[in-house]
Amino acid sequence: MLLTPGASATRDHATLVALDAALTDAGVPVRRVDLPRGARAAPTRVVEETTAFAADLGVGTDRLVVGGRSFGGRMCSVAVADGLPVAGLLLLSYPLHPPAKPETLRVAHLPRVTVPVLAVSGASDPYGSPAELTEHLATLAGPVTLVTVPGGHAPADPPVVDAVRTWLT
Repeated sequence: MLLTPGASATRDHATLVALDAALTDAGVPVRRVDLPRGARAAPTRVVEETTAFAADLGVGTDRLVVGGRSFGGRMCSVAVADGLPVAGLLLLSYPLHPPAKPETLRVAHLPRVTVPVLAVSGASDPYGSPAELTEHLATLAGPVTLVTVPGGHAPADPPVVDAVRTWLT
């Protein structure tokens, strides 16, 4: 699993660290990486980091799951939509739109995602409500699992970790 942070965070974000520990304990190799600021360079970095991680593990990228929190998950989804071959995509607190701007959607690429997707989001996330996520994630070409947990854009780690661990294992 390759994990990426939100726009204002680093690879050491508490949720990513908690996921790393839980998945590593379950026998899943994990790499947490930082992304450059900006939507143009970040998908390229996702491809580079995924390729390097797969090479280090001695497998193809199609054996890895990529994803992350907010901006990081969105950048992974763009890389996958643009052709990065992976086994699955993890979207934590996916930012469908900026808070209070539901008309500014960030979903045009989603129909090109063909791999299994797990989306975990807070029930009161201002970047996308459960109803909005259900509507827009339905455009994904691959199978989608949406798990809603208590909280907003930064829900508590235990239910997020449980949802991811259950989906992966």
